[in-house]
Amino acid sequence: MTIRNALLAAITLLVPVSAQAGGIPQPGDFYFISRDQQGTFVGSHKLYLEYSSGLKQVSYCNREYYVRSHSVAWTQFETELGRTVQIEYNFGRGWRPICQRPQDQVALADLGIDMQPREFLQQSQSDDKPVSRLSAISGIFNKSKADSRYKSYHTR
Repeated sequence: MTIRNALLAAITLLVPVSAQAGGIPQPGDFYFISRDQQGTFVGSHKLYLEYSSGLKQVSYCNREYYVRSHSVAWTQFETELGRTVQIEYNFGRGWRPICQRPQDQVALADLGIDMQPREFLQQSQSDDKPVSRLSAISGIFNKSKADSRYKSYHTR
């Protein structure tokens, strides 16, 4: 086997791996996770380790994060609904709880927001970006009933 053939074989083997790596969730993500009384997942919001526009710096369980104000309001509202919220860490093979009761550690008032969580969640979120890609994608598929010409045969 020549050196040229060996290089081509090595490149061929590496290309599919590198193309797939972008879609695999990476260990190291932190999320607020909401669960119902049976422990079933209800929803989540991401916590960030680096600053970005619209994020606020906070501390949960003696660790610094950056969060959206909307996420802080969400933690408070979820607990008002009787759900359990905690911070969980993706360690690559699942999720591990690392911080209990974040809603008791940071509230909207701590961010200088004098509103009830429900009110804050109902207002426009135009200044509290980023929006998750999944939310943007789901918005495309949730057409109003006025767009009935686009409905499939089975939904008419």
